Amino acid sequence: MNIHHPKISLLLSFLILLFSCQFSGDKATPIRLAYLQSDLHHLPAFVALEKGFYQQAGISVQVSGIFKAGPEMMSGFSAGSIDAGYVGLAPVVVAVANKTAELQVLAQVNKNGSALVIKNDAPFKQIAELQDRIVAIPGHATIQDFLLRKAFFNAGISATGTTIITIKPPEMISVLDTGQIDAFIAWEPYPSLAITKKKSRVLTYSKNIWPDHPCCVLVVDSAFFKNNPEKAEALHKAHLKSLSYIKNNPEDALRIGIQYTAMDKNTVEIALTNIDFSHQITANQALEYIEFLNKLGYTNILQPQSFLKSLVVNPPPQA
Repeated sequence: MNIHHPKISLLLSFLILLFSCQFSGDKATPIRLAYLQSDLHHLPAFVALEKGFYQQAGISVQVSGIFKAGPEMMSGFSAGSIDAGYVGLAPVVVAVANKTAELQVLAQVNKNGSALVIKNDAPFKQIAELQDRIVAIPGHATIQDFLLRKAFFNAGISATGTTIITIKPPEMISVLDTGQIDAFIAWEPYPSLAITKKKSRVLTYSKNIWPDHPCCVLVVDSAFFKNNPEKAEALHKAHLKSLSYIKNNPEDALRIGIQYTAMDKNTVEIALTNIDFSHQITANQALEYIEFLNKLGYTNILQPQSFLKSLVVNPPPQA
């Protein structure tokens, strides 16, 4: 075959250009990122977006979903509409265990960061007094659902006598104000917002329910991870850079938190004192999550250690 023939040369040039465009297009295709609405736990994502850390890591990121609760984001992964997300560990474990989504955990985002809130004039002084009351959570199989049930377990009471309902955090404060619920548990900055509105108070912080508990994680779709390992690594790199920036630039991190949550400085400032940003999951604590989710009937994971090892990209250390 004479490759120098004009028609053949033209065809080869076209094919080379086509493959080149496809490669460049794939490389330049934005990572579709999601996070939860006004969730201060996800400050590392806000910082990376604001400070250009994704671009510095050599990737393009597009915010493709802002969800009100973790289970909603799991539906987004199931539908194939997002590639990566900042979300609670509990809904991730439940979704993967029940095969409604295939995900990989790249890193932890934070420890602690939630609180159980009641009205200022409520008579409750301890968690046990919430039995037979109405308590709101953001959704079933969320971190907050887990924490509430663990708080009841620690207090030696049964959750079966309590009415647990789901309300999205942005609506929790107003529902509590009207007396339709007796308490709610939510992520920051909603507990702190309840405080600054001067109508509610914190009954207990999640760090008192379970000290240094893992909370949110950075996850990616398993197929995305398999097909785009370099992008996943760059995403992880940007995340670590954000965590470092938050630690070393607290004033600017506060500004970004205010910008992305649309809440006042006092609220965000108080909320940040209740969140510990940390990238490393501890195996013992993650396994406690899995075992408790099994106990609640949300999952039926027969080999928790093997499950955790397959879920987390970088195996977490023991405590």
